[in-house]
This record gives sequence, C-alpha cells and structure tokens, in this order.
Amino acid sequence: MKLAPFYSRVRSVLTEYADHLQMFRRNARLYLLYVVITGAAIGVFRLLLNFYVLSLGYDEALLGKLVTVNSLTALLVALPAGYLADRLGRKTSLITAGAITSLSILFMVLVPRTEVFYATNIMSGIGQSLAAVTMAPFMMENSGDKERTYLFSFSSGLQMASASAGSWIGGYLPTWIAGSRGVDPTSSAAYAGALMIVGVTLLLALVPLFFIREPRIERSERSVFAPISFAARQPAKLGKLILPILLTSIGAGLIMPFMNVFFRQVHHQSDPVIGSLFAWGSLAMGIGLLIAPPLAERMGKMQLVVFTQGLSIPFLVILGFSPWFWMSAMAYYTRLSLMNMSTPIYQTFVMEQVEASSRAMVASLVSMAWSFGWAFSPAISGWLQVNYGFAPAFIGTITLYSISVFLYWAFFLRKKEAAVAAPLPGD
Repeated sequence: MKLAPFYSRVRSVLTEYADHLQMFRRNARLYLLYVVITGAAIGVFRLLLNFYVLSLGYDEALLGKLVTVNSLTALLVALPAGYLADRLGRKTSLITAGAITSLSILFMVLVPRTEVFYATNIMSGIGQSLAAVTMAPFMMENSGDKERTYLFSFSSGLQMASASAGSWIGGYLPTWIAGSRGVDPTSSAAYAGALMIVGVTLLLALVPLFFIREPRIERSERSVFAPISFAARQPAKLGKLILPILLTSIGAGLIMPFMNVFFRQVHHQSDPVIGSLFAWGSLAMGIGLLIAPPLAERMGKMQLVVFTQGLSIPFLVILGFSPWFWMSAMAYYTRLSLMNMSTPIYQTFVMEQVEASSRAMVASLVSMAWSFGWAFSPAISGWLQVNYGFAPAFIGTITLYSISVFLYWAFFLRKKEAAVAAPLPGD
C-alpha cells in the first residue's frame, strides 16, 4: 500500500510530461526527426574517427591537432555564423550546416591525407558552428513558454539516445564491413567504409528540414546592431553567462575527445566493448536529459545546473583514476548523465535572458566560449598523453569543472540564497 502514492506520483509526472510533448509544433517535430538521424550518425563518427586516423599510422598528437583545428575554426567563425544565421534564416542555416558537415566526412574518407584532414576539420568546424548558433534560436522561435524547456531537453535527450544506438552500431560496423571486404576489422579500409556510411546518412538527415515552414522575415526587420547594443548595455551580464561555459570547455577539451583512446590504452578494451560503452553512456546521458525538465521546474533552472554538475565531479575522479575498468565505466555513465543533463536547461536560461533580436549572436558567443577550450586543450592534452599519460589531463579537467560550478553558484544563486536567508524587517 505504501507504494501506491509513489506510483500515483510517477503517473502524474509522466502524464504531465506527455502533455508538454503534445504541445510541440510541426516545425519542432520535423527538427526532432532530423536530430534523431543526425545523432545516430554522429555517434558512429565520434567513436570511429580517432581509430580511423590511428589506423593510418598517425599518433595521438595529430588527433589533438585535428580537434584543435576543428574547434579553432568554430571559434573564429562563430560571430560571422550568428550574423549569417540571421540573414539566411534558421531553416537554410541548418540545411547548409548539415551539408557542410557531411561533405567534410566524405572528403576525409576519399582523400585520407594529413592536409586533407586539416582541411576537412576546418569545413566541419564551419558546419558545426553554423548549426550551433542556429539551434537554440530556432527552438526558441518554434516553442511556447510552457513546452520550451521540454523541447530543449527532449531534443538533447533524443540526440543522445540516437547517439547511443549509433555508438553501439559503430562498435560492430567495421567488423561487418571487414567481413564483406575480406580485410581486418581494425584496418583503415574497414573504418573508412563505416565513415562513408556516416557521411551519406548525414545527407539523408537533411530531408525533414526541407519541410519546415519558416515565417518570412524581411531583412529590414533584422537589426544588425541589436546584438552589439545588448553587449554594450549589459557587458557584466553577458560575461557571467559565458565565463563558466568557457572554463568548462577548457576542461572538457582535455579529456573528452580522447575517451575512446583512454579506454583502449589504459583499460585495454576492444572496439566492440568501447562502442557498447559509448552506447550505454549516450543512453545514460539521454535519460538524464529527458528527466531534466520536470526537475528544473521543481528545483529551478540554475539550482539544477549547480547540483548536477557539482555532483558529477567525484565521479570524474573515479573515472580517471580507478584501476578497475568496471568502476571506471560506471563512473563514466554517471558523470555523463549528471554533467550533461543540465546543458539544455542552461541553454534555455541563456536564451531567456536576451531579446529575440540578439539571440543568434549571443548563441554565437556561447558557441565561441565552448569552442575556445576545445581549440587549444586537445593539442595540449595530446602532448601530455604522449609524455605523461592521462593523469595530468584529468587533474586539469577536475580543477576547471570545480571552478565553473562555483561560478554558476556565485553569479546566479548566491544573491537569491542571501535574500531568502535575510531576516524580514521587524524580525
């Protein structure tokens, strides 16, 4: 009998969640279909890219440089991309970004040379930057106040869930291709075939976007100077919104691009095991993202950000320094879920702080902050790994994440807590 209130509460939450999902508009549903297909393809790509480059005889130092080139490009083009997203419109921007990303992968496979790797990572950085600065404004413009937080989180959750399936498939795809071609599963030919499938799938993912009905906005209605005006009027607010993301990105760039290499070299795991690990990790992250909206409604957006990201740090320590694979893997799942479940919640929070005319450019600045760390940290981490192993990279990430969580609390919660704690007049 004691379980009855619990089941009743769960049913109520699920019903409320379903009600919010039914509010999604046609454009939002088409966008979510695009997200599902793209997420699965990117899940395969992220698992196999490093292995593909290493199978060609290159080392981890090149991997770090490629990530740096990709992220540095995204950093440099973020502001122009925000302006371009306003001028082209959200639909055209998303289609253009997807096409560029797909072509970059296809060229990488067709011409596997060092200079081509650098060129395609530049292309990919442009595509990623244009997509990044378009997604949040698109979801803001195609959602109402009631379902907005759910759309942001559900989009990220679906992407992670489909990436989970992609990672699982990616663990076995080279073996399947190797069997059909009569080559070794860890050969460059097997990895190249898998990545070719990824590139084609990303092109197919663009089909739902062509059916989006975007309201026509005259160029005269788009203010070029509105974002500059917002930054000039509220520089402190803009800095507070961006600084914690910047520190998090620097820390993430030290280890996240190399997690597959970490599990192979430190824990001596095979491609299928790592693929399954990534798949379950993406699924864990997806579940966290899906439960984030009701938690944010009850706790508050920034309270959820501080709580979940702070709680993830001890699991990051276990992930990096546990001598046992099973413990490191469990910490990997938990850390992924906790650290990332608040990401769309914070994106919603940021978009709500600025007027519509400034959203694309503010999204550009957020994207720049995220790309900044990934532009420089991977090259440093690659050098550290070659010379000292993974320990220094993990220590740097743990430190930077801790500072970032403190800043979230200091910037957005400390004054609220002080106001609540302050005695009322006459007490």
